[in-house]
Amino acid sequence: MITTATGELSLPVSDRDHIRGPKNAPVTLVEYGDYECPYCGRAHFIVKELQQLTGDLMRFVYRHFPLISMHPYAEQAAEAVEAAGAQGKFWEMHNHLFEHKQALDRKHLIEYAANLGLDVPRFSHELAEHAHAAKIREDLLSGIQSGVNGTPTFFINGVRHDGSYDLRSLLAAIQNAAES
Repeated sequence: MITTATGELSLPVSDRDHIRGPKNAPVTLVEYGDYECPYCGRAHFIVKELQQLTGDLMRFVYRHFPLISMHPYAEQAAEAVEAAGAQGKFWEMHNHLFEHKQALDRKHLIEYAANLGLDVPRFSHELAEHAHAAKIREDLLSGIQSGVNGTPTFFINGVRHDGSYDLRSLLAAIQNAAES
């Protein structure tokens, strides 16, 4: 059931999420993104720098929001990252896809899985069977319920960040949230 979007995170961060950073960090940055989105590609490198600059101050959560009407490979890429995650390599595949977002077709995804040392037959089977489609859909629906209407969309401590997502702006917003 979809409720009215509020600008607040509708689905709290939990063990269902992929999280980088300490569980007890004072600031949680959640991104709804799309692996084929050029803006998300730029944001990926900003988030990596934020993680280095903030250390234990922040934990980062990535949620899928594939814009399938504009990005034909986005949903399959999200499923590939989840399939890699099922083998303990979510973040490795996540980073790899943002660094190679110009090649997200099935052939390349399988090549990336092999390069990461994944069980390729298992990975291929999970892609073919859409084994992780429900997780992608859950992320997408939670984004819609939270007011996400494009990518990337960030939430800081559960509240949508409507400002710019350049390094300086996000860092200031994270530092403000830590002081609150």
